[in-house]
Amino acid sequence: MELSFPHYLLAKQSVDDRALNRSVLSALQNSLPGGPLRIIEVGAGIGTMLTRLLHWQILPKTHLEYTLVDEMPENITFARQWLPGWAIENGHTVEINQDGFCFDNILQIHLIQADIFDFIHASSGFKADLLIAHAFLDLLPLPEALPPLFSLLKPGGLAWLTVNFDGLTSLEPVLNPAQDALIERLYHQSMDSRLSGGDSQTGRHLFGHLKQAQAEIVAAGASDWVVYPIQGQYPAEEAYFLHFILHFFESSLGEHPALDPAAFKHWLARRLEQIQHAELVYIAHQMDFLVRP
Repeated sequence: MELSFPHYLLAKQSVDDRALNRSVLSALQNSLPGGPLRIIEVGAGIGTMLTRLLHWQILPKTHLEYTLVDEMPENITFARQWLPGWAIENGHTVEINQDGFCFDNILQIHLIQADIFDFIHASSGFKADLLIAHAFLDLLPLPEALPPLFSLLKPGGLAWLTVNFDGLTSLEPVLNPAQDALIERLYHQSMDSRLSGGDSQTGRHLFGHLKQAQAEIVAAGASDWVVYPIQGQYPAEEAYFLHFILHFFESSLGEHPALDPAAFKHWLARRLEQIQHAELVYIAHQMDFLVRP
């Protein structure tokens, strides 16, 4: 199967929909100011969080400015084509302008391809009411990344930090208890050793990191990914999502010295068979936060 990262982001929409913590989401909705609103999303991917917030009617009916920043050119290219099409299909009006798109004459959307820290350095005057980081903080060096990110906010602004991985991966049914445990442990260790930063227990560590950054935690809760077959098949495109999860395992551990290459290849093949037969259950523990820096 040919794999595409933008397609993976599309496929995980339904997984994220179930995972996002509703108590934290409710706290966000209740805390948003009623007037004109400026939002920045970092590591924004292809814009699925924006479409979710519109579909769930979370954003107030007022003038909105939404800036999406992502480092991957393929994500921004995909978003430029996909977002207007999604909007039209879902009953929104779309105007293409030199700054990006305008939906319904009140939502101005900007797409920026950049490393977020380069963007922060080049945009010192940018200030938003809401910062969104979805499935992103666990890829960054923490806690040192938090103050630069929070510098994007106006005084009293909010940060919604969602789907932060927290050290538990479960693949069921078990193939070989010892082998499964070793692969999961090494997979988590690979997150801790990325040169760009990252932490396989970001979720729990954020409590301390946020305190160190002098940020008030308004709400927090679990946002676990739970993928399982229903009546013999996976919902939506969640089979593709699972294929990509196995791709993460393969790319992270394919040359790991602690794994026998043939045994690991066989393990991956067995897991792929479980997806094909709609037998694999995948669980990842994560945490959501709403904070006021």
